[in-house]
Amino acid sequence: MPDRPIRRALLSVYDKTGIADLGQALHRLGVELVSTGGTAAALRGAGLPVTEVADVTGFPEILDGRVKTLQPAIHAGLLARRDHAGHMETLAEHGFETIDLLVSNLYPFERTRDSGAPFDEVVEMIDIGGPAMIRAAAKNHDGVVVLTDPDDYAEVLTDLSAQEGRIDETLRRRLAAKAFGLTAAYDGMIADWLYREAIADEAKPGDGAAFGADLDLSATLRQTLRYGENPHQKAAFYARPGRRPGVTSARQVQGKELSYNNLNDTDAAFELVAEFDRPAAVIVKHANPSGVGVADDLAQAHAKALAADPVSAFGGIVALNRPLDAETARGIAPVFTEVVIAPDASEEALAILGAKKALRVLLTGALPSSAEPGLVLRSVAGGLLVQESDARPIGPSDLQIVTRRAPAESEIADLLFAVRVVKHVKSNAIVFARAGRTVGIGAGQMSRVDAVRIAAAKAAELAREAGETESRTVGSVLASDAFFPFADGLEAAIAAGVTAVIQPGGSKRDPEVIAAADVAGIAMVFTGIRHFRH
Repeated sequence: MPDRPIRRALLSVYDKTGIADLGQALHRLGVELVSTGGTAAALRGAGLPVTEVADVTGFPEILDGRVKTLQPAIHAGLLARRDHAGHMETLAEHGFETIDLLVSNLYPFERTRDSGAPFDEVVEMIDIGGPAMIRAAAKNHDGVVVLTDPDDYAEVLTDLSAQEGRIDETLRRRLAAKAFGLTAAYDGMIADWLYREAIADEAKPGDGAAFGADLDLSATLRQTLRYGENPHQKAAFYARPGRRPGVTSARQVQGKELSYNNLNDTDAAFELVAEFDRPAAVIVKHANPSGVGVADDLAQAHAKALAADPVSAFGGIVALNRPLDAETARGIAPVFTEVVIAPDASEEALAILGAKKALRVLLTGALPSSAEPGLVLRSVAGGLLVQESDARPIGPSDLQIVTRRAPAESEIADLLFAVRVVKHVKSNAIVFARAGRTVGIGAGQMSRVDAVRIAAAKAAELAREAGETESRTVGSVLASDAFFPFADGLEAAIAAGVTAVIQPGGSKRDPEVIAAADVAGIAMVFTGIRHFRH
């Protein structure tokens, strides 16, 4: 622990939360307060004696405040090593004094950027003096304590009071690390925004222009998790800048702490349910949908999703694209469910689910845009793979009829429903659907024909358990995330009773696959758009 107690502090903050109370506490400890502009005014308003930075530097603020702390009198006081005789002699020679504590946070660049403000206004929110001081103090943390977060004020004051104005080395280093994390994230946000602004009118699909020479991975620790996918793996949840509604923006209104797997599965469920315009419900297990339903009201949609695979729904995630109402809540309550996520919920619905104390309920306030791509990141040894999310919508105009029989209007509706689901299923992916609900899903298979067979077998088994007279795939449609490399996959679907198929096409054996469809008298459409999800 440094022997020298804190005697002089520089306070210069945009976010003035708790600054007056901090100033009062420092003053009681005998710390001299130096400050700038609005921060100085806030401290004076609390009845505190404050020395203006301009009085320290001997130079007024200029350029509309762009230059005020960028002065040797400030940076020398922050950077001088207390254990270096030459440094201390230089300070004395120039009449400079050390600064022992820096309290600073930054202009709200992110908030201004996200507000839709004009370019020039966003540029003005790029802080220069703040990061320069923070980095200087953090580098010299053996001699300077750097405070960038109001949440840390209390801990520092406790240390100062208990240790006669001193802060121990561990806390100094932790605060310095946090300070460098703040400036790194801040610079990353600016670089990412400025690059995107620079190439906004130039980028073309597939040319890589959306990806700069460096990647901004700034994120803030939201939660240290109990463990990762398995109990022996450590894990944490970080929030990245952005306004996409989902698990990161959600407010948890009840239930246990979210786990790594909960967060991953809930994100998958909410992104899928946002695909639909009609009231929709999605049930997810292990990041794959087990049941999806759309209907004229939310309760019916959930009933369809649950009936699609009631066995797999046990311990699943329920995602809704409408505010949770009481009737839907009554449908969810009897089934053991890990998480329910929705844009909002009625008080009656929350009261119904409130009886399930462990059930986590997340309210997001909005839905993500299914047509607006985000970034998908995946680690590889020594690096990252980065891509846009699969936000390509499939509509009626994308359908190329390749068989003698064209799909009926009701089949087209189910084909478009099924293809929205299949792009959220792990490849190789197959989805059987009928009347606005999934009836069979084959996920993550090495062979496409196996994905068809597994989905069909599961649908037949569920029908038997429900006392139905025929498999649920009879009269259904099928979506495939990629082309059929051989006719066998399609023939297995035909044997299961499908009447129409949607797939990208593009195989050299497409003629064989089309011929098999024509022999069976089913309809098939190509989209030219693959939906792999690994």
